[in-house]
Amino acid sequence: MTNKTRSNYEVLSPWATADPKPLRGITPRFTDISGKKIGLYATSKRAPKPILTAVEKQLKERIPSIETSWYISSLPYSVMQVEGPDKDKFKEWVEEVDAVITAVGD
Repeated sequence: MTNKTRSNYEVLSPWATADPKPLRGITPRFTDISGKKIGLYATSKRAPKPILTAVEKQLKERIPSIETSWYISSLPYSVMQVEGPDKDKFKEWVEEVDAVITAVGD
């Protein structure tokens, strides 16, 4: 019989260290959108424009003081136009609205 030597192994956990900070959005949510300018962002797919048209109609019926501003992406099937040939135009549009609603789909 041979002597077996024991080896020490370091056991690592597959779990990452959790961030103790609570999750939150980039900006606080509005408590009231009366008088706000809402951006309606449509991708180049066929469904976003009719969806956002219906959303715009409902918003204006419920909150008459609301203003809307449309941006229709020139990039095929893009979700957000943060890069590409019209990125400066997109950034200017984003700066002029208080919030954005987007729609995607076929």
